Amino acid sequence: MGKGSVTSPALASSAPRAKPPSWRLTAPNDSKVQGLVVSGFANVPSAQALFLCCDWPDDPNRVGGGAWLNELQLVAPITGAEKKDAGKKSDPAASLAFTFTGLQKMGLSADALATFSQPFREGMYQEDRLRRLGDRVSEKWQDTVISGGPRWSGNVPQRNVADVPKQLWERTLLDVGSPSEKPEQEWTTDITVHALLVLYEASEQAALDWARKVEERLLPCGVKVVHRLPLELLPDNGFGREHFGFADGISQPIPFEEEEDPQAPLLVMSDGSRVKKDKWHSVPLGEILIGHTNAHHEKAPGPFVAAEDKASASGLEPSGAPDGLLNFGLNGSYLVVRELRQYVGAFWNSLEENAARIRAHDPGATHVTAEWLAERVIGRTIDGHLLCPAGPMKPDQYGLPENSFGFKKADPDSLGCPAGSHVRRANPRDGLAKDMASATTLLNAANNHRILRRGRKYGKPPAQRTVDDGAERGLLFMCLNTDIARQFEFVQQTWVLNRNFATLFDETDPLIGPKGGFTIQEKPLRRIVDVKTFIQLAGGDYFFLPSMPALRYLAKL
Repeated sequence: MGKGSVTSPALASSAPRAKPPSWRLTAPNDSKVQGLVVSGFANVPSAQALFLCCDWPDDPNRVGGGAWLNELQLVAPITGAEKKDAGKKSDPAASLAFTFTGLQKMGLSADALATFSQPFREGMYQEDRLRRLGDRVSEKWQDTVISGGPRWSGNVPQRNVADVPKQLWERTLLDVGSPSEKPEQEWTTDITVHALLVLYEASEQAALDWARKVEERLLPCGVKVVHRLPLELLPDNGFGREHFGFADGISQPIPFEEEEDPQAPLLVMSDGSRVKKDKWHSVPLGEILIGHTNAHHEKAPGPFVAAEDKASASGLEPSGAPDGLLNFGLNGSYLVVRELRQYVGAFWNSLEENAARIRAHDPGATHVTAEWLAERVIGRTIDGHLLCPAGPMKPDQYGLPENSFGFKKADPDSLGCPAGSHVRRANPRDGLAKDMASATTLLNAANNHRILRRGRKYGKPPAQRTVDDGAERGLLFMCLNTDIARQFEFVQQTWVLNRNFATLFDETDPLIGPKGGFTIQEKPLRRIVDVKTFIQLAGGDYFFLPSMPALRYLAKL
């Protein structure tokens, strides 16, 4: 890794630089979608994540559960995608999502709750899902989770063993390999979260002041802030950086319409041009928003509510819903949230030790430094440029890291970007193809599992990267998808934590996986580095991000 950016001097100058076009929704569709989906408020640098708990007794017959949303609207109106000026640093913005138990607390009917997807109804901490995500196996928290287990979740109630058919119970026990008499967990997190409200502001102090006003307004409504995180996204050379120092959020899917109406397109680019299908990054809109055509050429399924007056008055539509129901999920999405604590000192110290060990055994390996190893753990340079056999890939026309590439052509033997590196696991593109003839097929298959990331880092950067100051810092990972199992969970289980990924053996992701070996291909011999646990889960769950009409309906409950 060299010092500084590989961007050319002309592009790195202080002169204004052209920005790549982004996608947006057309009117009136943009007024139906939360702004978080389209922009992520990337130009609003500071934020406060408020984890809310509705502190009132459970009562299935309760009415008025949505009244607090009307109070929230007075101090923190949720920002819609039609707010075209929300990208300015001076403009505040807000987003809101609910856990399954949060919607129960709001008073959404049992019939409506039953129409949500199974992963959302079960929550992230259902036993099979924990195993799939690598968080808890055989009733034991893994090293990639903080000591004692996560601090917060939606605390979704698990099924009673009496509700599980005997054959399924026996099969579950066989799959899990546990001697337990019950296939479901019985533990809960200390903190219960019913909703996640994120307030975006121009400065850290402004975000904090706004959060205090919101907290004071909601407390009389029985809604408490039970956990909070100060978030930050300070652009550096056109992208954000995570706490290890690397460029983050470079590769994102771009939605397109499978069945576009030429007279009334749903999507356009920021410069007004039509959205063109891009072979590297395009995904159907239904991969991001419920109710639209997805990668399986069907409408992404979502929840429904009864077609009563308050639902119709809120703007909910019958599109895709059975008779007598309205599509409560239309233009909403599922939001995966994971609070990931990063250990910066452990990361850099571990790589310093590995580099020293390699140089001691191979005096000719003078190029192997902690920075060199860190780049290969990630798969990109510190400024986000892909590692290739001949050197980092050149920037694109905007001076940003080039992102339109396939591994099969750029680095077929993984001599630049290691096969098991983080970026290659998180999005293998065509890298799993056996030859160029099958590269397009594998690329299309990989794109069927893309997620739209909206996370930000929390905590202050360390003064020295090799010194553990004991401060909590990390990433509040947030991603949008309409099929949690096929998108987020597939990426985590089949790519990130797969010990036999891409012809490797007994290795997982070297960045977010458990401690173990990590292979770096070099000529004439490969190197195997022992990586430790650098990131731990501190809390998380699955959320539902409602559309703007769905939010209005919830406020009427």
